[in-house]
Amino acid sequence: MAKSEARVLLVDDNPLIVDLMRRGVEPLAEIATSTDSTEALLQCLQTPPDLVICDYRMPGLDGSQLIQKLKEHPATQGVRVILMAAKSDIDEKLRPMADVVEEFFVKPFYVKEMASRTKKVLEKIAWEKMQKQAPAEGVIRGRLSEMNLIDLLQSMELGQKTCLLMLTRGGESCRMFFSEGQIRHAELGSVVGDEAVYRVAGWSDGSFEIDFNSRSDRQTTTHSTQGLLMEALRLLDEQNRDA
Repeated sequence: MAKSEARVLLVDDNPLIVDLMRRGVEPLAEIATSTDSTEALLQCLQTPPDLVICDYRMPGLDGSQLIQKLKEHPATQGVRVILMAAKSDIDEKLRPMADVVEEFFVKPFYVKEMASRTKKVLEKIAWEKMQKQAPAEGVIRGRLSEMNLIDLLQSMELGQKTCLLMLTRGGESCRMFFSEGQIRHAELGSVVGDEAVYRVAGWSDGSFEIDFNSRSDRQTTTHSTQGLLMEALRLLDEQNRDA
């Protein structure tokens, strides 16, 4: 997967943990690191990152205090935070912070799982950025390397969007028309309906464009968006097992 344009700051007073985090996150975004929480706060105030992943138990400012400081400053109020802590700390002390952090990572963690969950948060950040930056004509453009197609379709459904989603990869293009979050019509060359959705569900590169002004009266799909997603995931799982 290509790197997103997001900036992530990794903070832990243990350099070995910072190195582990770097291994998981570096393929996903631009990385900065710090082993000192006060220095990390200064870095954030100077150049606010999109996401901070920090430990809870650190000398000086602990993770919860660092988050509090970030939320107090207008320049860093919007910075997203993932907090790492022991399960006992999360259960006994940190649950009240659930509304100001994106995720809690339980330490010790698996790098692969950490990377997967961080990727979800980065995709959410990318989606929100695209919505804010959408020009007046109501078109959002992005890359599938930053916002994967499955999450994109789920966002359309949850947001009950009525729009055209255009996917482009190489010389191929697919058009999906949504009405109140449901895919009503899809076409990939001569392939239409459910099969067109299934064929592009595994696309991990290419670009997309969402046009909120486009509509279609055609009905070629036979399942809900959720039903199409479930079947697409089942087919992808089969393909991966066969491979």
